[in-house]
Amino acid sequence: MYRVIRVRLLVAALGLIVALPSAAAGQATPTIGQQREQVLFWPQAQREAQFRQMATLFPSDLAPHGTHVHELPPGKPLPLGGSTSLASYMEQHHLAGVMVLQHGRVRLERYALGFGPQQRWESFSVAKSVTSALLGIALQRGEIHSLHDTLGTYIPELRDSAYADVTVQQLLTMTSGVQWDEDYADPKSDVAQMYLGACIDGQAHVLSYLRKQPRQWPAGTHWNYNTAETDLLGILVQRATHRSLAAYLSQTIWKPYGMASDATWIKDECDGSDTGGSGLSATLGDYARLGQFMLDGGRVDGKPVVALAWLKGALQRQASVDAPDRGYGYLWWTDTDGSYAAIGIFGQMIYVDPARQLVIAQVGAWPHATSDALVAARRAFVAAVKESVDAEGKRVAH
Repeated sequence: MYRVIRVRLLVAALGLIVALPSAAAGQATPTIGQQREQVLFWPQAQREAQFRQMATLFPSDLAPHGTHVHELPPGKPLPLGGSTSLASYMEQHHLAGVMVLQHGRVRLERYALGFGPQQRWESFSVAKSVTSALLGIALQRGEIHSLHDTLGTYIPELRDSAYADVTVQQLLTMTSGVQWDEDYADPKSDVAQMYLGACIDGQAHVLSYLRKQPRQWPAGTHWNYNTAETDLLGILVQRATHRSLAAYLSQTIWKPYGMASDATWIKDECDGSDTGGSGLSATLGDYARLGQFMLDGGRVDGKPVVALAWLKGALQRQASVDAPDRGYGYLWWTDTDGSYAAIGIFGQMIYVDPARQLVIAQVGAWPHATSDALVAARRAFVAAVKESVDAEGKRVAH
């Protein structure tokens, strides 16, 4: 089951359809959706060259940074002992950057593939976790009134659909109960069809597609991974706040917390909304700052920015993923030791460990979107960082 979930994430992280040779048949120019879908099948050299310039390839909104910068001062260099060599780990897995913060200080920072501190890198499904956090901010600001509000409250087009009475919380936990087939090997599955249709009435692809889906289970009773619902969450946030995700991100986190560079967010071709499930690009340092923002409890200058109700739900297991030490919160992956992570295919990660006051940010171009070996290597690297920190603590104690 865990392998099936990773296959689902492979598709979900892009917010894309499965590549079908016939999808663009008879069309002189592929649609934006079809072009985005092809990212999944780029050769290695193209991934390494273009993950850093997605905003030049696809229509995108800008999330400007401000004049204030949240500094990341240098800390004591963190040695990685044992068989873990950072250089070999990065080379073998085609990583472009790795940064480790502890207590807000940079203990490790490395770049490769010609990537540097001033360049942005595509985050894939890390964007889902960011969209979820933006919803938590909208909840704190009263733009979203309650996690128990129904989706029809914010998206009137859903009022005559199976989503009319689904709550915001059920959308966050992927327990809508609406029928959805995420079989990425089946060209007739929902995930393979949702971006193939023409734009309808200026609505985002996922909105026009999801409106037709029937109910399969009572809402709140069954977890079913659904790629389209993360884009739907992005639409909800944008409707409630009357801003694009990029603009809201800039206003609520990027400028106040002190990100050092602008971010970009890819837009849907039909309605121009930012796609909540993917498309966010930022620098390695700003991904680390985002992890530090979460570690700080979603606070800016000591004041809470994110609603406490969201924090309590987002960072605790809400759904089982059939892995003994992992769970799924509000679009954040959770571990039983209290750590949590935003994860995207091809090696993207923001990992937060409150017990050790650690943030690990990683960007890359894995040779495959995901695999057992790649996931195991990433988890081994995280474990090596933790072991190094723990070993330091033991030496200090003695």
